[in-house]
Amino acid sequence: MPHHLHVVLIEPEIPSNTGSIGRLCLATQSTLHLVGPLGFEITDTRLKRAGLDYWQHLDVTTYPDRKTFFASLPETAPRVFFSKKAGPLLYEHRFKAGSYLIFGKETKGLSDELMAAHTDHVYRIPQYDDRIRSLNLSNVVSIAVYEAIRQLGV
Repeated sequence: MPHHLHVVLIEPEIPSNTGSIGRLCLATQSTLHLVGPLGFEITDTRLKRAGLDYWQHLDVTTYPDRKTFFASLPETAPRVFFSKKAGPLLYEHRFKAGSYLIFGKETKGLSDELMAAHTDHVYRIPQYDDRIRSLNLSNVVSIAVYEAIRQLGV
């Protein structure tokens, strides 16, 4: 797949979000990376229900923690982090095939430590109403994945 993307969820907490994101990854032929600790079991029925009967076809890898995940990445792998606290919009980033799109947990987002270590690679999705605290994680992942695919011309 010419646009192959990697979706990375760091410490996801809500199984139905992860199930929906897994379904999106299968639809876009993206790889899903789940970085623990997870807030649920992979066998959770809510995860399976959201992922329906597609989960067994998904290219998914799990890691016990962030250190293990980041140690597994090729040194030159393009990394794009997403946070509502970031300055630049995702539309300002030029995606590359093979990019790792990295998202934080639903309740807290990316850690300050992670954002500080990658300040030049953190982007946000615009929100135009301050009454909204944040977008749902599965929506954010969908927006980012399809923007990357759009830019890559696939």
